[in-house]
Amino acid sequence: MAVSFVPKRFMSSALQRFAYNLSGFNKYGLHRDDLLDETDDVKEALKRVPQDVIDQRNFRILRAAQLSIQKDILPKDQWTKLEDDKLYLTPHVEDVARERQEREDWNKNY
Repeated sequence: MAVSFVPKRFMSSALQRFAYNLSGFNKYGLHRDDLLDETDDVKEALKRVPQDVIDQRNFRILRAAQLSIQKDILPKDQWTKLEDDKLYLTPHVEDVARERQEREDWNKNY
Protein backbone atom coordinates (compact mmCIF):
# COMPACT_ATOMS: atom_id res chain seq x y z
CA MET A 1 0.00 0.00 0.00
CA ALA A 2 2.83 2.41 0.86
CA VAL A 3 4.46 1.72 -2.49
CA SER A 4 1.44 3.20 -4.28
CA PHE A 5 2.39 6.64 -2.96
CA VAL A 6 5.88 6.46 -4.44
CA PRO A 7 5.97 7.98 -7.93
CA LYS A 8 6.41 5.42 -10.68
CA ARG A 9 9.15 7.50 -12.24
CA PHE A 10 11.23 7.23 -9.07
CA MET A 11 10.63 3.49 -8.83
CA SER A 12 11.70 2.86 -12.41
CA SER A 13 14.73 5.09 -11.98
CA ALA A 14 15.77 3.41 -8.74
CA LEU A 15 15.20 -0.04 -10.20
CA GLN A 16 17.14 0.90 -13.33
CA ARG A 17 20.06 2.20 -11.26
CA PHE A 18 20.00 -0.94 -9.07
CA ALA A 19 20.06 -3.27 -12.10
CA TYR A 20 22.82 -1.22 -13.74
CA ASN A 21 25.02 -1.41 -10.65
CA LEU A 22 24.23 -5.09 -10.18
CA SER A 23 25.46 -5.93 -13.70
CA GLY A 24 29.05 -5.25 -12.66
CA PHE A 25 30.58 -4.01 -15.91
CA ASN A 26 30.48 -0.43 -14.65
CA LYS A 27 33.00 -1.37 -11.94
CA TYR A 28 35.54 -1.85 -14.72
CA GLY A 29 34.71 1.50 -16.36
CA LEU A 30 32.90 -0.08 -19.32
CA HIS A 31 29.87 1.29 -21.13
CA ARG A 32 26.89 -0.79 -22.28
CA ASP A 33 27.92 -0.56 -25.94
CA ASP A 34 31.41 -1.87 -25.10
CA LEU A 35 29.78 -5.23 -24.34
CA LEU A 36 28.11 -5.79 -27.71
CA ASP A 37 29.07 -9.02 -29.49
CA GLU A 38 31.11 -8.15 -32.56
CA THR A 39 28.71 -9.36 -35.22
CA ASP A 40 28.96 -8.16 -38.81
CA ASP A 41 26.53 -5.35 -38.03
CA VAL A 42 28.60 -4.17 -35.07
CA LYS A 43 31.83 -4.34 -37.09
CA GLU A 44 30.25 -2.21 -39.82
CA ALA A 45 28.92 0.25 -37.21
CA LEU A 46 32.43 0.56 -35.71
CA LYS A 47 33.68 1.67 -39.11
CA ARG A 48 31.16 4.53 -39.05
CA VAL A 49 32.11 6.10 -35.72
CA PRO A 50 35.01 8.57 -35.35
CA GLN A 51 38.46 7.22 -34.55
CA ASP A 52 38.64 8.91 -31.14
CA VAL A 53 35.48 7.05 -30.05
CA ILE A 54 37.05 3.75 -31.13
CA ASP A 55 40.26 4.64 -29.26
CA GLN A 56 38.29 5.40 -26.08
CA ARG A 57 36.39 2.11 -26.47
CA ASN A 58 39.60 0.12 -26.97
CA PHE A 59 41.16 1.77 -23.90
CA ARG A 60 38.15 0.88 -21.74
CA ILE A 61 38.17 -2.73 -22.96
CA LEU A 62 41.92 -3.15 -22.40
CA ARG A 63 41.73 -1.57 -18.95
CA ALA A 64 38.83 -3.88 -18.03
CA ALA A 65 40.78 -6.91 -19.25
CA GLN A 66 43.80 -5.86 -17.20
CA LEU A 67 41.67 -5.32 -14.10
CA SER A 68 40.02 -8.69 -14.61
CA ILE A 69 43.38 -10.42 -14.88
CA GLN A 70 44.50 -8.70 -11.69
CA LYS A 71 41.17 -9.63 -10.04
CA ASP A 72 40.64 -5.98 -9.17
CA ILE A 73 38.11 -3.23 -9.88
CA LEU A 74 38.36 0.52 -10.27
CA PRO A 75 37.94 2.85 -7.30
CA LYS A 76 34.28 3.68 -6.78
CA ASP A 77 34.67 7.28 -7.98
CA GLN A 78 35.84 5.97 -11.39
CA TRP A 79 32.92 3.58 -11.95
CA THR A 80 30.72 4.35 -14.93
CA LYS A 81 27.49 5.95 -13.75
CA LEU A 82 24.16 5.28 -15.45
CA GLU A 83 23.80 8.97 -16.24
CA ASP A 84 27.23 9.03 -17.96
CA ASP A 85 26.69 5.84 -19.95
CA LYS A 86 25.62 7.01 -23.39
CA LEU A 87 24.76 4.58 -26.17
CA TYR A 88 27.38 5.70 -28.67
CA LEU A 89 27.25 2.63 -30.93
CA THR A 90 23.65 1.38 -30.75
CA PRO A 91 22.20 3.98 -33.17
CA HIS A 92 24.82 3.04 -35.75
CA VAL A 93 24.17 -0.69 -35.25
CA GLU A 94 20.44 -0.10 -35.72
CA ASP A 95 21.13 1.83 -38.95
CA VAL A 96 23.35 -0.95 -40.27
CA ALA A 97 20.77 -3.62 -39.37
CA ARG A 98 18.01 -1.59 -41.03
CA GLU A 99 20.12 -1.16 -44.19
CA ARG A 100 20.96 -4.86 -44.24
CA GLN A 101 17.29 -5.80 -43.84
CA GLU A 102 16.33 -3.40 -46.61
CA ARG A 103 18.98 -4.90 -48.89
CA GLU A 104 17.78 -8.44 -48.12
CA ASP A 105 14.16 -7.45 -48.80
CA TRP A 106 15.17 -5.79 -52.06
CA ASN A 107 17.12 -8.86 -53.21
CA LYS A 108 14.29 -11.16 -52.20
CA ASN A 109 11.63 -9.21 -54.10
CA TYR A 110 13.60 -8.31 -57.22
